[in-house]
Amino acid sequence: MTKEKIGFIGTGVMGQSMAGHLIDAGYEVLVYTRTKTRAQALLEKGANWKETVQEVAEQSDIIITMVGYPHDVKEIYLGKEGIIHNAKKGCYTIDMTTSSPILAREIYQAAKEKHIHALDAPVSGGDIGAQNATLAIMVGGDAEAFSAVTPILEKMGTNIVLQGSAGAGQHTKMCNQIAIASNMMGVCEAILYAEKAGLDPNTVLKSIETGAAGSWSLSNLAPRMIKGDFEPGFYIKHFIKDMKIAIESAQEMELYTPGLKLAKSLYEQLEKQGDDNKGTQALYTLLKQHALTV
Repeated sequence: MTKEKIGFIGTGVMGQSMAGHLIDAGYEVLVYTRTKTRAQALLEKGANWKETVQEVAEQSDIIITMVGYPHDVKEIYLGKEGIIHNAKKGCYTIDMTTSSPILAREIYQAAKEKHIHALDAPVSGGDIGAQNATLAIMVGGDAEAFSAVTPILEKMGTNIVLQGSAGAGQHTKMCNQIAIASNMMGVCEAILYAEKAGLDPNTVLKSIETGAAGSWSLSNLAPRMIKGDFEPGFYIKHFIKDMKIAIESAQEMELYTPGLKLAKSLYEQLEKQGDDNKGTQALYTLLKQHALTV
């Protein structure tokens, strides 16, 4: 499929690396993002800039989206100047944004009526996974469409699984975010405990990250906490968005999620402090503040 034109909409912290891998693999990539300067590195690498979503939709054979919020996804896909109304018949769309399972099914149905193949394919792995092309990609949609675009997904990730019909990818991502939410609280508390006990937290990590406590967050984000590096690999504001979606979906299924609700309340405190553009590892700073006042 290297002769196919790929449209890529959304070149933020993760999207930029993901689109870059497609260029490196020899694909012709058309890019659009709201702030053109955020796509400059890709343009220098050989990507073709398009002024609107409509232009990308009209000229691409495969369209990948990686934007911020469900309302962005809805506008990009279902708006009059969006993808569904302007894409070619037979086009493949892959929404890699973490969004609503209900919206994913709505997009799938609208696409099907226009003879367009739609997949929801949110990812996990943060900026590191995007940079290294090792993302976990969770896919919902038709098996035939999944098979057709798998070679493209393989340029961005290593753990690529079709989870089921439309919306299944988003539901799987909610499972991922629920697990991360409670885990992040534990990672922060563990590092703070190590520091309070007079231990070297880096040395502590050597012991605990390979045992039963091991996790991606412990191995990749705890070192950032220790260094005082709170730059976003994944924005707090986007994590809060994900947790809201997860809570809404859980409530629809009458599922009790106390850990998720607690994590969301803590991150909302960071948001109120103006820290919503920091990385999720900044939860460490909030808990450290509380430790000083307890």
